[in-house]
Amino acid sequence: MDKPKGFLKGIDITGFIDTGEEWHAFVIGFCEVLCPWRAFRQDVSAELAQLLKDEHHYYLFGRGIGVIAWLIIAKIIQEAFF
Repeated sequence: MDKPKGFLKGIDITGFIDTGEEWHAFVIGFCEVLCPWRAFRQDVSAELAQLLKDEHHYYLFGRGIGVIAWLIIAKIIQEAFF
């Protein structure tokens, strides 16, 4: 039997954000963008700094999703009030 063809078919995504460390890095990145306060990365413990270093790609993905969330929020505000 032939393998399925097309974009993303046959790619195993079960390993995507499947550990607590990956979720933690993602949420920190997301919240740093979505929250209007300054980022606290310089004030973190050595353990958390190492986590962000090890799972930096999930941290950056969280920041990217945070930017997209702000764009959606801005569009909702624009449609509701202007």
